[in-house]
Amino acid sequence: MKIKSFLKLVEIQTKAASVIPYFLASLFVYYRYNIFNFKNAIIMFFSMLIFDMTTTAINNYIDYAKAIKKEGFGYESHNAIVRDKLNPDHVRYLIYAMLGTAALLGLLLVANTNIVVLLLGALAFVIGITYTFGPIPISRTPFGELFSGLAMGFLLTFITMYIHIFDRGILNIDYTNFNSINIVFNLKELVILFIVCLPAITGIANIMLANNICDIEDDIVNKRYTLPIYIGKENALKLFKWLYYIGYMAIVIAVVIRVLPLYSLLSVLVLKKVKENIDKFNELQTKKDTFGLAVENFALTNIVLAITILVGVII
Repeated sequence: MKIKSFLKLVEIQTKAASVIPYFLASLFVYYRYNIFNFKNAIIMFFSMLIFDMTTTAINNYIDYAKAIKKEGFGYESHNAIVRDKLNPDHVRYLIYAMLGTAALLGLLLVANTNIVVLLLGALAFVIGITYTFGPIPISRTPFGELFSGLAMGFLLTFITMYIHIFDRGILNIDYTNFNSINIVFNLKELVILFIVCLPAITGIANIMLANNICDIEDDIVNKRYTLPIYIGKENALKLFKWLYYIGYMAIVIAVVIRVLPLYSLLSVLVLKKVKENIDKFNELQTKKDTFGLAVENFALTNIVLAITILVGVII
């Protein structure tokens, strides 16, 4: 398989959805707790990135295998297996190899931390795989946006933070045997971490929502009953807009309660550009022309937020 085909198969351009929250979480954990575990950070980065590529490859493979409508941009141009005439068997072997590599790196991370990382990592793996695989993949249901936003925007982002502060009492599971399991957590800190993750959660959910809005007609043919099909395009476009606003409200709240540095208010300045992209998407919804605006909005919001946190770390 050529490198170009591989990058298309895993849709490397969409990996911003995992890489950006990773750096956002890493900067925030250093800003708030003044701690950074370099070894764990490296292991987490590659495990997360490889697993993200694996889930995308699974999604493309399932779309190829289950497609009913076999013409148009979504099938002939967007799917690397069709476009580059890839051998489906080779694609499956590649998926197994990437999944095994991500799992091994995850286990190494568990060895460096505790059982919480094992449980949360296992949950992320289950969501990632069942998102596109199984009798009823999550991506083919109205819950795709919810699971993608929470899994990548919060769960993986939280794990990225937790590997640095696993011994700080944020969340611990103590057990001596199966008859005595104690879960101890700091509710205040968990709520704070969730608020900081909200711009990533809503941004990632909107990437999936934009994708599903663009694919409404094809999804009906291919029996993918996604959220926009259930609530209608008009309501889906309203949700698309308000999810971004919720993310920005979270930033303001985090600054007000002194969780984020005052400089993070500067990230609100890009809201004008985000709104312009929302308006453009409202006018036309196609994978080829406007889907990228959702990715651009996600990147704008969270990169600028990460930069403001970096300024807070330096100053």
